[in-house]
Amino acid sequence: MKPIRVVVWGLGTMGSLMAKILSEKEGIDITGAVDLNPETAGKSLGAITGSSRHGEITVTADAGEALAQDADLVLLATSSFISETAEPVRQIVKSGKNVITIAEEWAFPRRTAPKEAEEIDRLAKTFGVSVLGTGVNPGFVLDTLIIALSGTCADVSKITARRVNDLSPFGPTVMASQGIGLSPEDFEKGLESGAIAGHIGFEQSIHMIASSLGIRLEKITQSLEPIISRTSRKTPCVSISPGQVAGCNHRAEGWSDGRPVIILEHPQQVHPKTENVETGDFIHIEGRPDIRLAIQPEIPGGTATAALAVNMIPHVLNAPAGLACMADLPVPSARLADFRQFLK
Repeated sequence: MKPIRVVVWGLGTMGSLMAKILSEKEGIDITGAVDLNPETAGKSLGAITGSSRHGEITVTADAGEALAQDADLVLLATSSFISETAEPVRQIVKSGKNVITIAEEWAFPRRTAPKEAEEIDRLAKTFGVSVLGTGVNPGFVLDTLIIALSGTCADVSKITARRVNDLSPFGPTVMASQGIGLSPEDFEKGLESGAIAGHIGFEQSIHMIASSLGIRLEKITQSLEPIISRTSRKTPCVSISPGQVAGCNHRAEGWSDGRPVIILEHPQQVHPKTENVETGDFIHIEGRPDIRLAIQPEIPGGTATAALAVNMIPHVLNAPAGLACMADLPVPSARLADFRQFLK
């Protein structure tokens, strides 16, 4: 059996990490790489990932050129938003290739972007491919994991989950969406203009949970507050001085029967340990039985997002044609053997 062939579209922090993980796996090869950054296009993929397996692959800025090659699936890591990724997803699907994207808004777009979701679902079925949006969050910690835990409950009255994580592994796109490095005044201006979105994916996670459990939602409310640093902090893409924004505390509530029944909170910041903040993932399902889960420290966002996208490749290739979410597919797992053995 031929190796599974993959194109990586987007070679920022997450795309490069996915490519590196793929280089360690058996039965799967990268056959193409796309990046619009002029500093990246034209380079050898091996120069970016440090893998000898990628030495003969040249990164191109021409997506059509990469999609013209034989491949089974494209890993798309360019943006968080459907408005910026819908056209690339269309291109990939029309080329006859499956899609896994880490764009948060694709995690569960059936309620938040029904027109685009219906179009991509229909298009994917026409071309016989599957499309999945995933990542550590949305895609796992604050939705898929909660859904799985609820399977042990005879009844559920309320779900509260909190993810306290370190933002430092992420790139400039995520940092900008959180307002990292801004003054408190500029943070507020960013909220008003929409430039600061906080955690992207709360609506998708809440809708995925509600849909899976059969909860009828009346509304979703959200609030965002800056986390102001008292220390100096630095990552490869941002420097933070005392008094500047080091993170964002984002809270969302899904309401049913006049009360919040799904409450998700995500206080995330750069290097939280510099101020003695312990990270972790915490889930409380109030029901029969009552369930509490604590993971400390948190599941690392960077590695986990890239690994989950890579590990879901066999499930997506095995899936029926159309737009899927994580709740539609089998339980994710690490792939420690030849990827081809996981194909049906």
